[in-house]
Amino acid sequence: MQPFYYDELNSQRKGSQYPMPPSDHIAYVAWGFPPSRSGGAYRQLATANALAASGRKVTVLTVERKVFTEITGADVTLEAMIDPRIELIRTRFDWPLRNQDQTTWSPAHRRFPRLWRKARLAFELAIFPEIGYATWPRTLGRALRALHARQPIDLVIASGNPFAAFAAAWRFHRATGVPYVLDYRDSWILDQFTGRQRYPDRDRRARWERRVVDAAAQVWFVNRATLAWHAARYPGAAARLRVVPNGWDPELLALPPAPLDDAVPPRTDHPLTFGYLGTISAKVPIAELVDGWRQAKAGGLLPADAQLKIAGYLGYFGGRPQPHQDPTAALLDAAGPDGVEFVGPVPKAEVAAFYAGLDALVLAIDAGRYVTTGKVFEYVALGKPIVSVHPPEAAAAEVLAGYPLWARVEALTGSQVAAALGRGAQLATGATGAQIRAARAHGARLTRAAQLGPAIAGLADLLPPPAASAL
Repeated sequence: MQPFYYDELNSQRKGSQYPMPPSDHIAYVAWGFPPSRSGGAYRQLATANALAASGRKVTVLTVERKVFTEITGADVTLEAMIDPRIELIRTRFDWPLRNQDQTTWSPAHRRFPRLWRKARLAFELAIFPEIGYATWPRTLGRALRALHARQPIDLVIASGNPFAAFAAAWRFHRATGVPYVLDYRDSWILDQFTGRQRYPDRDRRARWERRVVDAAAQVWFVNRATLAWHAARYPGAAARLRVVPNGWDPELLALPPAPLDDAVPPRTDHPLTFGYLGTISAKVPIAELVDGWRQAKAGGLLPADAQLKIAGYLGYFGGRPQPHQDPTAALLDAAGPDGVEFVGPVPKAEVAAFYAGLDALVLAIDAGRYVTTGKVFEYVALGKPIVSVHPPEAAAAEVLAGYPLWARVEALTGSQVAAALGRGAQLATGATGAQIRAARAHGARLTRAAQLGPAIAGLADLLPPPAASAL
């Protein structure tokens, strides 16, 4: 059954057989909701589904499908996983700065493209200080008001980024008194990689963050370090801040059976294979990984025929650029003779097969103490050796602490990465059934449902009790 669907563009409803209860209504604002293929889409999907499963009426406000299918990239298989009790409102979303179809450009845009771009940037910044998303709060405001008139909203939860979602929740609260929760999947003012404040206090973005945090009923962060930074910055809101970690999704990750005895499981005769899966942004230390891989092979820490498969999108908006167009693509292409292969994007339906072909997992993230990454939860669920290619102080290390098949680095250098890869090879060929079962048990505690459960329960003070008919 397809989710209930309401399109603000044409105001047509489709396909719901679920009655609308008169209360317990949560509006969930999530720009990158499926079919978005971004990493944040999994948290948003799981949150909306968990809210629906709790007995609440849930309406998700997101953007048109074409934003993902035509611009950022889509994974349409995720749409089938949306709880059918959820109502979807896909609002109009214009992104003229990314519009490459010159046939749709205005005469001024075609004739003076640089001047047009400068004027467009000034226009957006005058509305809201977030380029590309500045006009969305107005669109969201109209959608929220129309929804509220049709069925009163009891709570708004806004997922960021974009942080324009936070502005829309704040404005709706000011107009109606409806409380809101902010879910910081990423930080706005805090640079999670450097630990520094991105913008001075007088900057409009800093002033907007203070405004939305001060009025929020709750604010969610993905780890303790990020919460602590914000609690120090906003002491008046500290009691309303919560840690809501990421987790892994059993319905998205098929796990092979765990070994039944304590012996070392037999290996097939394929080359020892390491793998990384995730968005490959400029923050991912691919250069250090390739350097360490080459050193490990040269030093005999890895078999000569060992392979390293790198999978995912290169950048947030691209799939597989040519080596001459992207320095990371060029680096991976040059490492081909060393057994490094860039696989490209892997659809979610094929992720299990990709993982099944790996002997060890590489967690490559340029992360400090404020960055956990959702990928680490998926990795620990698999019960395979994990090679950390990130600074030792990264928040992901908290998730890995106690994991029995973890090969860590003391510093993000080629030599340290080589040593960790060598340790990963030993674990991949020598881990016992008992170690693998212990690794699986470590991951079993960190499902998305287990992580989200306390947060969903914690909304009880902000909402009426769930309707008995919805349970």
